[in-house]
Amino acid sequence: MKVKITAAALLSCLLLNYSCTDLDEDLYDRVEDGDFGQTPSEVQALVGGAYSSLRGFNDGITISYPTCEYVFFLNEVASDEATIPTRGTDWFDGGQYQQIQRHQWTPQNGLLLSAWRYAYAGIAKVNSIIYQVDRSGLSEEAKAPIYAELKSIRAYYYYNLLDWFGNVPIVTNFEDTGLPTNSTRQQVYDFVESEWLAALPHLQSGVVYSKFTKNVVYSMLARLYLNSEAFIGVARWQDCLDMCQQVSGYSLTPDFFANFLTENQTSPEIIFAIPYDHEAGTVGNYMSSMSKHYLHRFTLSATGDYPWSANGMCAQPGVFSSFEDIDRRKKCMLSGEQISLATNSVIVMDSGEPLNYTEDIVNFTDAKQNEGVRLDKYEDKAGETWERDHDLVVIRYAEILMMQAECYVRLGSPDLAASYVQQIRTRAGVEMPAIIDLDFIDKELLREFTFEGRRRTDNIRFGTFFQPWWEKGATDATRAIYPIPANVLSTNPNLVQNPGY
Repeated sequence: MKVKITAAALLSCLLLNYSCTDLDEDLYDRVEDGDFGQTPSEVQALVGGAYSSLRGFNDGITISYPTCEYVFFLNEVASDEATIPTRGTDWFDGGQYQQIQRHQWTPQNGLLLSAWRYAYAGIAKVNSIIYQVDRSGLSEEAKAPIYAELKSIRAYYYYNLLDWFGNVPIVTNFEDTGLPTNSTRQQVYDFVESEWLAALPHLQSGVVYSKFTKNVVYSMLARLYLNSEAFIGVARWQDCLDMCQQVSGYSLTPDFFANFLTENQTSPEIIFAIPYDHEAGTVGNYMSSMSKHYLHRFTLSATGDYPWSANGMCAQPGVFSSFEDIDRRKKCMLSGEQISLATNSVIVMDSGEPLNYTEDIVNFTDAKQNEGVRLDKYEDKAGETWERDHDLVVIRYAEILMMQAECYVRLGSPDLAASYVQQIRTRAGVEMPAIIDLDFIDKELLREFTFEGRRRTDNIRFGTFFQPWWEKGATDATRAIYPIPANVLSTNPNLVQNPGY
């Protein structure tokens, strides 16, 4: 199979801020030559590459890998839910996590650059595949559903860019080698909406795991409309409701945690997930591995044959105690003394102190190893490595229910929200509240979707993002979007920095 490097690779380098001295190593800068992509099976293999890009990659520079990192660092650590304290010399990394926690990020923050590269690498990959499908031997009728799927994936990347950075370049032509300029946030919003709406008639119906189908795009459009007021200043609550009511074929799984098993592909609740299979050679989903203490594996096995953990991310003080004790979802976090199965006694840390996960974090910039309640949402499985095989849940039916509840409250009909909230609360084993208002919805979203990579967006929509909270003062409105990374601006003089930076 021949590989052709096109002039468009230069554009990819400039958007992604990569060195262009070794293009052969950048898969998203390649297109297969004319001897591949001529048959339906070959084209489907190319489409599979677009889905693979959703997992993330190691860019070798900012040292971020799977999608869970970009999602977690930007959407959770910047929220009122999660934090990554500095513990001695661990988790400082130039202060980049402290900046995100305190809303003091600068354009030089490497986490922002990783997220930018992730999105534009995926976009470049999709553009290259569309270029190949254009030149395939398929009929126009056969191409239509393929284009719909590919453009839906690309719109998902642009949705994230819309959320994170706002005013970003829209690049759709693989052969376009000109330096792009910023599009406005309104233009990016309109592009995402139009791409998904245009794709809908050509997408597959029904329930199909980890593929962009009609159901997935209806769900994504609902998200877009739910956040429309935050994104472009225009509320679209009824449009969100309309999209939610188009989603069909899903239900809440009776066991909340069945959504987060290593083999979670049979859950009737998951609308879209990004598959990971580290044993097959893909990058793994190591979200859980980033949270627990280095010695935590001995609580699961006397021989410690469970994944090593990095003792990083945890819940902010107050999150764990905001759950009722009878709330089954509270088990998504781990607190208290950790017992070794090898000794039947509390694990002793290097400091000589017991490993006792505490909700309080006394000193954010010099926290003790045991401070902070830990993520325990995804299954621990013996024999796995640091990079685990959990599929990353992107959107599930519970979100469809909660979006409808929120929209009814915002439209002045909280009584119509009750049936949706009831389903969520019944599964959690807790009673219905006396009043369903926006304050309740906000807190229930935290409880239902803890550590699922969406809290920052909720904070912005509810206005709490701009208020002081633990280890953060009041936030200026300009920080509702992140700055365009400095390295990207330095390689493309046509781009203009976001206001406030």
